[in-house]
Amino acid sequence: MSDSVLSRINVGAYDQPFSGVGIEYYPLGGEFDHTGLLIHEVGYLPRNTSWNFPSVFSPFWRLYYNSKPGYCVSFQDTFYEITPDHVMLIPDHQFFHCLGANSVPMFWMAFSTVHAVSPMQSVPILVKAKKTELSLIEDIQTLIVEDKTYEPTDSIYRYSLALLNVVMTNANIQWKKDRPAVLNNVLSYIESNYSKKLPNSHLAEIACMSIEGLSKIFRNHLGTSPGAYVTRIRIKQASHFLLHSSESIDWIAMATGFPNRNYFSRIFKQVTGESPAEFRRQHKHHTAPTFDS
Repeated sequence: MSDSVLSRINVGAYDQPFSGVGIEYYPLGGEFDHTGLLIHEVGYLPRNTSWNFPSVFSPFWRLYYNSKPGYCVSFQDTFYEITPDHVMLIPDHQFFHCLGANSVPMFWMAFSTVHAVSPMQSVPILVKAKKTELSLIEDIQTLIVEDKTYEPTDSIYRYSLALLNVVMTNANIQWKKDRPAVLNNVLSYIESNYSKKLPNSHLAEIACMSIEGLSKIFRNHLGTSPGAYVTRIRIKQASHFLLHSSESIDWIAMATGFPNRNYFSRIFKQVTGESPAEFRRQHKHHTAPTFDS
């Protein structure tokens, strides 16, 4: 690959869908095509040497495929390896960790869709990698390697869109009706006001609906309660402070809406499997991994 790729730093893709080492297309909030899909980033590293990104929680989907084993994602205490046998899909608003230190060829996509999976759908979604999917992935990888300028091209986008259309129409994916606008408004409000008190009564007032109605719409479309969703947003932001600031744990607890350090530490460990201090110690120096071309 070109020197411009080597000079980039892999910052991962957290709130924004651009990792720093992929080919960037449309930002969040762009216009969907007729299939209800929008590609943000497509990337391929023939020898990615580290993939440690803790506490990922983002408003867009991810697709991963590695032709060799060695990397995995974890949801709480459960680990799922990215294998050559499956294409892995992770829907939006899922809390997980990326783990891997081996030299592995890595292919990924960040994208959005107007469709939502059913709360009954298990996550991550593993789609059997058949001949069609593998052929498209190979073609996209070849186009990326041959793209000496490392700039977005129409060919890469069209092949990537074809891959998504094949994968997302897999019969084993359970879909739900489109997410209502009122829910999107509440989610945006939570993202902007996570440091404040956000009881169900207040969120229901924002949504102009009853507490029972609010709980039902969260359960039906996100598979969780309003309170649990607020906690996930707060833990995501707390993780960011732990990794990218020197603020005390007491300060971080208050800044992210927790009443005190003890409660914050208990909830943080329930969600991530580590205490805030352990999390900072283990991951603070692994947020910008190096890689080979």
